[in-house]
Amino acid sequence: MARFRGGILKAAIFRRILRRWAKIAREASTSNLTQLRRRSNQARQLRLHLDQLIHVADSRLALPMIGSTTFRKPQGSDWSWRPELWRGPLPVPGMSAVENKSTLGSEVTLFHDCVFSELTLRQLRNTREADLAPFGLRMDVFRFDGSFLSLVIDLPPEAVQGLKRRHLIRMDTIVEMEKPLEIFARLNIRHGPNTEQIVRELPLHEEDIMVEFDLAYTKLNEKRVEKAWLDLIFEGPEMNQVVLRDLTFSRRPRAEL
Repeated sequence: MARFRGGILKAAIFRRILRRWAKIAREASTSNLTQLRRRSNQARQLRLHLDQLIHVADSRLALPMIGSTTFRKPQGSDWSWRPELWRGPLPVPGMSAVENKSTLGSEVTLFHDCVFSELTLRQLRNTREADLAPFGLRMDVFRFDGSFLSLVIDLPPEAVQGLKRRHLIRMDTIVEMEKPLEIFARLNIRHGPNTEQIVRELPLHEEDIMVEFDLAYTKLNEKRVEKAWLDLIFEGPEMNQVVLRDLTFSRRPRAEL
């Protein structure tokens, strides 16, 4: 009750101050110069704090909200997910000279076979108006003496709960590159002693970068599905910077014919 009354009192005080400054503004053209100079100085002091508040508020409110899971999903999706790296701040936001099998957060692992690692990974805050993900991932590759480079994302248990061969699994991403390269997405689903793999090349020339994995063309044993993960494979990554502004997954059953 006290907090409610305090809120009403603050609102009343604000309205009173607002009416006072509105009246001062209306009287500016007829006030004597001494009074006008005093009020002008007061207004400038007040404007300094108001401008600072508006600047900070506009900056913070323009950013995607930390923890956001908002993104476009196909109609009929029964599961959707944005990994933690793109969703919230990590305890360790980056690393340099990244070794093979290094992890960034609990869901992303980098694999490579370089003898001398000249790779860096860093989580960055998205600030663009078009960004829905709060965070992105930047990978810098300098000299590269290996034969493969892949980023592995472990999908959560919910991704395979009730998974059927009639499902389509979709991955959407936003990619920025310093120079062109090829990126492949490989979905892996372990069922019993076997692992199904489906490979798709990312259409980096298109505005919306999306790939779908149709499980109808696999030999998936629906009763023995254990886990799933996705490999992002980078071909010819040397002397390049790749930024993954967003990475999301969704799952939907195929329409019955």
